[in-house]
Amino acid sequence: MSQDATTPTVAEHPNTSAVLRISIIAAFGGFLFGYDSAVINGAVSAIQEEFGVSPGPLGFAVASALLGAAAGAFFGGRIADQLGRVPVMKIAAVLFLVSAIGCGVVDSFGWLIFWRIVGGVGVGVASIIAPAYIAEIAPAAVRGRLGSLQQMGIVLGIFVSLAVDAWLAALAGGSTQELWWGLEAWRWMFMAEAVPALAYLIGAFTIPESPRYLVEDGRSDEAQAVLANLQGSASATERVRLIKESLRSEHKPRLSDLKGRMAGLKPIVWVGIGLAALQQFVGINVIFYYSNVLWQSVGFTEADSFTITVITSVTNVAVTIVAIALVERVGRRRLLLIGSTGMALSLGTLSVLFATADVVDGSPVLGPTAGPVALVAANLFVIFFGVSWGPMMWVLLGEMFPNRIRGAALAVAGFVQWIANWLVTVTFPALAAFSLGVAYGLYTFFALVSLLFTLKMVRETTGIELEDMQD
Repeated sequence: MSQDATTPTVAEHPNTSAVLRISIIAAFGGFLFGYDSAVINGAVSAIQEEFGVSPGPLGFAVASALLGAAAGAFFGGRIADQLGRVPVMKIAAVLFLVSAIGCGVVDSFGWLIFWRIVGGVGVGVASIIAPAYIAEIAPAAVRGRLGSLQQMGIVLGIFVSLAVDAWLAALAGGSTQELWWGLEAWRWMFMAEAVPALAYLIGAFTIPESPRYLVEDGRSDEAQAVLANLQGSASATERVRLIKESLRSEHKPRLSDLKGRMAGLKPIVWVGIGLAALQQFVGINVIFYYSNVLWQSVGFTEADSFTITVITSVTNVAVTIVAIALVERVGRRRLLLIGSTGMALSLGTLSVLFATADVVDGSPVLGPTAGPVALVAANLFVIFFGVSWGPMMWVLLGEMFPNRIRGAALAVAGFVQWIANWLVTVTFPALAAFSLGVAYGLYTFFALVSLLFTLKMVRETTGIELEDMQD
């Protein structure tokens, strides 16, 4: 297709700065995803004290956002196919905003759960839309690095959330103490999320719609203009042609498209489900949702626990930067294999330390040697996860499915990812009360499963255009 008269002349090379800017704004949904998921960490003890709840309901409150996330992930892709990727980002931003305010002013435990679920829907939508959108606008040569920005956003969101939690708690003298306007510090932890939510909403008004959606919506000239600005005119023409060719044999994504010979589903769909579930079953979010309570339970003070948690989140940010640098050079699959091996070893160490610790008043207490070793093992776990399964799962889900099933497959994989997250989060308090050694032994088992799964099921996608992905 030739450019129309209104399309500006564009140099025949990728506009790296424009692609990067758009990808960063899209990945800001990941920042809010991380922020919203982790913000409750600093408030867990205060919520338990404020509402007088037992470990079971407390675990459900922490995990309630994940139920909303599962729903958002499942329906977000289909809504994006109807309305476009960018309008759905705006919807997610509004959900984050109202959830932040709602959680901060609640006067009952039930309403806290409600507003956490509302925010969770925003998390689920953002978790699906950002990697799909980035994959659809990025050139294949840098798609892995740009797709990794989703995970960078997540880990930065976790870091900022935990840092803000620690700052507010220190400022007030504890998470249960009053801070401003007669509201306790834990309430301000939630309401602080309104600031990045507004930034995401504003940013969503400054980025173009996905070229693939525009072509599917009959707006090929707009799609070509977007791609010309991002990748160069000649590349844009060829990309629009490939998108049109792939769409000719397609229809609106539907779940029936996923049917196949392998236990009722296509093999590639099972790979997506496995990646999504195993990323959570290794227990990574126990570190970010419960780390304050965990470290306090084994003998650290509240202040020390906040410090440890922030250090862990900084580590997570640093290794995600390493993953972005390595993804195109090393490849997705090899990074998964390295990560699985390291996670199994570090989680196994934690399991042994907790299982053999002295028990005081029903809780394991780590000694002067075991305590530092546990901290090192926990941070090694975060390092191996952050350089592999953290970003690579999102990169692979955004690019591994053939175009004709991508929307439906992403919905299913995203739903599974959040249900797995919910299962790990809601069961940890009970598992920890029974035995931290058993809890971490279970996560070690799934790390070993992730290694075998990658060896047998995952194939490399580095450098392959989306239109060339096969079942």
